[in-house]
Amino acid sequence: MGGFCGVISKSDCVSDLFFGTDYHSHLGTHRGGMAVLGEKGFQRSIHDIQNSPFRSKFENDVGRFEGRIGLGVISDTDPQPLIMCSKLGTFGIVTVGLITNIEALKQELFRNNSSQLQFSTNSGMVGPTEVVSALMATQDSIIDGIRHVQEKVRGSCSLLVMTEDGRFFAARDRYGRTPVVIGRKDDGMIALQESCALHNLGYEHVRDLGPGEVVELTVDGAHTLVEPGDKMAICSFLWVYYGFPASSYEGRNVEMARYRCGSALAKRNVVEVDAACGVPDSGVSHALGYAHERGIKYARPFVKYTPTWARSFMPSDQRQRERVASMKLIPVPGLIRNRKLVFCDDSIVRGTQLGKQADHLYRCGCSEMHMRIACPPLLYPCRFINFSRSKNEYDLITRRYIRGHEGETADVSKYVDHNGVEYAKMVEFIREKLNLTSLAFQTVDDLVAAIGLPKDRLCTYCWTGEDVSMPGSCAKGCHGCPHRCGG
Repeated sequence: MGGFCGVISKSDCVSDLFFGTDYHSHLGTHRGGMAVLGEKGFQRSIHDIQNSPFRSKFENDVGRFEGRIGLGVISDTDPQPLIMCSKLGTFGIVTVGLITNIEALKQELFRNNSSQLQFSTNSGMVGPTEVVSALMATQDSIIDGIRHVQEKVRGSCSLLVMTEDGRFFAARDRYGRTPVVIGRKDDGMIALQESCALHNLGYEHVRDLGPGEVVELTVDGAHTLVEPGDKMAICSFLWVYYGFPASSYEGRNVEMARYRCGSALAKRNVVEVDAACGVPDSGVSHALGYAHERGIKYARPFVKYTPTWARSFMPSDQRQRERVASMKLIPVPGLIRNRKLVFCDDSIVRGTQLGKQADHLYRCGCSEMHMRIACPPLLYPCRFINFSRSKNEYDLITRRYIRGHEGETADVSKYVDHNGVEYAKMVEFIREKLNLTSLAFQTVDDLVAAIGLPKDRLCTYCWTGEDVSMPGSCAKGCHGCPHRCGG
């Protein structure tokens, strides 16, 4: 994933930029970057944050940076921000999203020889932000360039741009899959993705950008240059997992949505237990909602060791992720032994971590372990925002089950219906595989109700294979496909 922050101010913006960017650190641990524009021109710094947090890596940069406009980013794709020279002038840029047709876009740029930018890389890989910059530079203005990017990119791309003459632009991806929030205070404006950063930085929430909307921010306000589109497909997984609990997107708070998710799980799947528990961190909110609905105790039989361990999905190596996951959760035996427990978690991807957690609980004397998952089974790898490290559809435990029982050409769509026989068999396989007493997943309708937005404004692709931005498309992206081929 990733997240960005941009500030334009009447006074120096560096402090707000530094802390505003830091509030996006939960979205990635690969690289962080900041760039500011001041009397010294552009200043930029990029650091590897895989082993040290953003804040510690950039403390020295804050002391030497000065400027009234700046961009910051947490990036798990490429080194950012970039400072680019083109026929449009010199500009700084950050991007967040997933460009699934990046190779086709690169070949088109080379074939047409229309870009005024040259790709430069030490690794042989051209990053998405550089491709976006090149696409922009084929047009006659920054605004035309941003619109061109929105039209050409498949997947998603939200971006911030600052120009050498002090203009600042923010653009949300075409279908609003990722949020972009605008805030204001007396001496300037801010654009970022996590609204939770606004309060402590002294900004008041102005509004969320609409899907595909492009604005120019000045110290006095935000001026729309490209009107928002009609279709929105914001990622539902923001509320399930990777959104920060204190943030709100489209007016729907994450923490409150998770309480409602837990409540829905408790209503639909009743089980007699001694306590409700959450797998830290996001599972805690779901478990609190579950416990409140059932009128039972909430307990913490697993405590997360936070001082040093990173979030387990971030390391690029799967073995390292599994190691981190097993080390960061420490059991409290007195809350486990001879107890019947229901655990809430955000999702099951590979199932590796959850299986090990179950084994750990049984070794500590747990008599029953019931698992409730806050979203439906993940059946389709995300094609739009890159929220997971999974590179292959068969990383998903669901798809491995389907392949094992029906082969690689199976109709995956028939496993979507939570009332279906195939769905029940798949869930039972996962339950047995992970050695759980019982297992139940959230339904799509209950999740949509918990979020509180209309279903046709939410992306539920990873659970249903449906893309609301292209009604009638199948999981392979074949518009109007009648076969439900399952991709």
